[in-house]
Amino acid sequence: MQQSSGFFNIDGVSLEYQLFKPAQSLDLTLVLLHEGLGCVAMWKDFPQQLARKTGCRVLTYSRSGYGGSDPCALPRPLLFMHDEGLRVLPKVLTAANIKNAILVGHSDGASIALIGAGGRDERILGVVLMAPHVFVEELTLTSIHAATTTYRSSGLRERLARYHGDNVDCAFLGWSQVWLDQDFQDWTLDAELAKIEVPVLLLQGEQDNYGTIRQLETIAGQLTDLTETIFLPDCGHSVFRDQPTVTLHAITDFLQRLY
Repeated sequence: MQQSSGFFNIDGVSLEYQLFKPAQSLDLTLVLLHEGLGCVAMWKDFPQQLARKTGCRVLTYSRSGYGGSDPCALPRPLLFMHDEGLRVLPKVLTAANIKNAILVGHSDGASIALIGAGGRDERILGVVLMAPHVFVEELTLTSIHAATTTYRSSGLRERLARYHGDNVDCAFLGWSQVWLDQDFQDWTLDAELAKIEVPVLLLQGEQDNYGTIRQLETIAGQLTDLTETIFLPDCGHSVFRDQPTVTLHAITDFLQRLY
């Protein structure tokens, strides 16, 4: 297993990345898109396990304002996920010389993956969406309000700073302020769903405290012939952390059916 890391320069912004390449890798790269509080380091050993299990190259990168990437300006624009999926992500694929990609996104990263696939970039051959958001739910807002209280008073900021360093406020406030903005409450990805033409694997924990099954039902209802849906018992919002073995098997099976 070869491992490399470094930085992409995307429009003058430095984005950290990590790449795992199996010795006999397929001509396919799984591009991991992290959650609203995630970064390269917070995937922990999941990318390496995924590369070993699937035989594919696996790329992770931290968006601006996260991990070791350059900071972002606050507040983030309400359409920051669209900017990431339609402007930044294609440039990351180019910088990494990726010609065949499967996007694997978690939470906000899953929404970004969906937006990117809706852009119909020919390099994107499929998407894996773990706990995606396609509209705003009260459950999501309640959990973000609770996280905001914890961030301010219960040590969450210090715990996140272990991964984000000086970017910790960019990471947390850039995420929470958008989701709690009154003008964001009508946000949906209905238009983007209508543009999806690639296979989709949907994964969600049955105890997800950031979204209900309505998210997956909405996606599957619009993409009937393209989606596979898996609900995981004894699993919260982070399916790859709570149920790593099942998640790895599900992604591997999905890829084998495609290729």
